[in-house]
Amino acid sequence: MHLHILGICGTFMGGIAALARAAGHRVTGSDAGVYPPMSTQLEALGITLVEGYGPEQLDLAPDVVVVGNVMSRGKPVIERLLDDGLPYTSGPQWLAENVLRGREVAAVAGTHGKTTTSSMLAWILQEAGRDPGFLIGGVPANFGVTARAGSGPFVIEADEYDTAFFDKRAKFVHYRPRHLLLANLEYDHADIYPDLASIQRQFHHLVRTVPRSGRITWNAGDGNLEATLAQGSWTPLAGFAREAAAEWRAQLAAPDGSSFEVLHRDAPAGTVRWPLIGLHNVENGLAAVACAAGLGVPPGNSCAALGRFAGVKRRLELRGEAGGIRVYDDFAHHPTAVTRTIDGLRRQAAGGRIVAVLEPRSNTMRLGVHRAELAAALAGADSVWLYQPGGLDWNLDGVAAALAGKAHVLPDVPAIVAGLASELRAGDRVVVMSNGGFGGLHERLLAELRSRVP
Repeated sequence: MHLHILGICGTFMGGIAALARAAGHRVTGSDAGVYPPMSTQLEALGITLVEGYGPEQLDLAPDVVVVGNVMSRGKPVIERLLDDGLPYTSGPQWLAENVLRGREVAAVAGTHGKTTTSSMLAWILQEAGRDPGFLIGGVPANFGVTARAGSGPFVIEADEYDTAFFDKRAKFVHYRPRHLLLANLEYDHADIYPDLASIQRQFHHLVRTVPRSGRITWNAGDGNLEATLAQGSWTPLAGFAREAAAEWRAQLAAPDGSSFEVLHRDAPAGTVRWPLIGLHNVENGLAAVACAAGLGVPPGNSCAALGRFAGVKRRLELRGEAGGIRVYDDFAHHPTAVTRTIDGLRRQAAGGRIVAVLEPRSNTMRLGVHRAELAAALAGADSVWLYQPGGLDWNLDGVAAALAGKAHVLPDVPAIVAGLASELRAGDRVVVMSNGGFGGLHERLLAELRSRVP
């Protein structure tokens, strides 16, 4: 079968492409801005890429067009697709029908930590000899790819964003998991959800799809999840919480989270010693251990596997060091994630200042939904640099003012690089937070710092 994928360079759709190729299908695709590393990864799989969304690409005569959720009515390729009556489907639906059907599916959902927790769960299953398949919205360092078919359970990062222009349900309702991990729940995706209740409704739709012979592993310390499950649940529940009372708990053995003990019904079940830091990662690891137990992996084995977990790209990833200054990349784009990232760095024994650099790039950030919470989220940093891009619907000066003189607002990346390079000193840790490329700021800053090293 020949699949043509619209929006192929996104992490999710690129994963669909890789899985389709592994199944022996011919795959082509298009996107706006086809460039490395995704373009080179896809081309290495034998996938032909088209730049842009012109209607002529459908002359390739695919058997089915897989439509990414970046596509909308009015794009020339979509108008021709509909006018010609060609067969089409969404990425989640294609995945459900061609990959997930008949598999033991473990879905990881939540506002924060989905990518990291999915990666941890896949790695635990790999170390247990289960040969998992997975599709994850990031690159787990232990695997080096975002997706693979595998022969055992299938781990899917379950996103609540909408499916496609013709299917406004959350993507995750297509997946029909037997094992569901609910990490947390907050208001996000303000471009498609008007309020928290509307997101809870989608999460409850997901809960409704889990069979009674399956299991829901959930964060028992999250009131929004508790309220969602109170709407009705027909599946056995296993609660985890770092602080609240729950079946699965974590007890810190190191303040920075680099070591912790897992307790099951208050009895020691294993100890995790790993290179990760931060209380959020302790919670992610605990969730993965608890979920893996439902898949038949003893918690002691899961804890040992996490000791060999190498992290995920763009999740507090050290991009480089110059002149004693460390530059980290992090995907944080929500106030809670920003707070957790800074807190994780603060808990390190390393000393030195923490310098936070933020790009308000997500749709929710650009709409200014969380602007009142942003200063408090950044308050744990010693210095803050805020990018004010053109077209942002609100001004960051108010956030800077609330940070009492330790924040800078600048309109372009070169100015931020120049300002940072002049301020930074040995021992500082810079964390660059964005859900996009931020104009290559990380490498530009490292290059500038290296040019200043004698």
